[in-house]
Amino acid sequence: MYLKKSVRITCFFVGLIFLAAVFVSAQESDADARLDTAVESVVVEETSGGTGIMPDSVMSEEDLLKLDAGALAFSVYVQSLLDNEYLLESVRLINIAVEHHESSRYNQAEEYALEAIRFAQLSDSYVSSRLRIREAEVAIMAARERLEFARRLGIEQRHPEIFARADSALTEAIEARENEDWEPAHQQALEAVVILSEVIDTQILPAQVRVRTWEGTRDSLWNIAGRPEIYGDPTRWPVIYQANRGLLAGNPHLILPGMILQIPSIDGEIRHGILDE
Repeated sequence: MYLKKSVRITCFFVGLIFLAAVFVSAQESDADARLDTAVESVVVEETSGGTGIMPDSVMSEEDLLKLDAGALAFSVYVQSLLDNEYLLESVRLINIAVEHHESSRYNQAEEYALEAIRFAQLSDSYVSSRLRIREAEVAIMAARERLEFARRLGIEQRHPEIFARADSALTEAIEARENEDWEPAHQQALEAVVILSEVIDTQILPAQVRVRTWEGTRDSLWNIAGRPEIYGDPTRWPVIYQANRGLLAGNPHLILPGMILQIPSIDGEIRHGILDE
């Protein structure tokens, strides 16, 4: 009888240990997967400079370092979740159960083992809940950064409908977060990021422009300033003139085909590269 019970308890413990190992491994895999997703889609949450998600050619070394720091910080956060009090208590109870089993106190061993499973389940619920909250917060931060980046690119003026859709999605995400509806908050925030990606990746404003021929394009400081990708406002031509006084020898009419004019940022918008067409 004792032999049968010993075999039963031994099998139980083998199953328990296997269950605990699978449980911990599953939590770590789930956390790693969530980390990868967060880093790929919304790692911008940790970039304090308001840069948004930009092409590598626009991002500074400091921005890239901030992204790496953000990924590391989230990795540490995930590890802290795996070290939660419920999981630590589960491990402690398993060790006690093993000691009772080795001392042939089978009833006590079974009680501690079952309690260990209960705490493991509590840990699972706790980790899942905290990760859902974290994902929602990170996604909302990313959407806010993306929206601000879009403003700096002039998307709000040039693509008002797309900008409005993204802004609406972010508003819904914030409302869902306030109601503690974490999954809708997460999804709506990511939707805002996706909507803006339709235009942001191809809408970097130029920092320079090459002057074209008057016969073909009527290029003048007035007309250049009025181009949508420059300022969209011809009355801003003095800004271009002041930035290029030396090149123009003090004469705003002295622009020649092939000249490369500097286009200053006037409202904090991001500019990079040359407009050569």
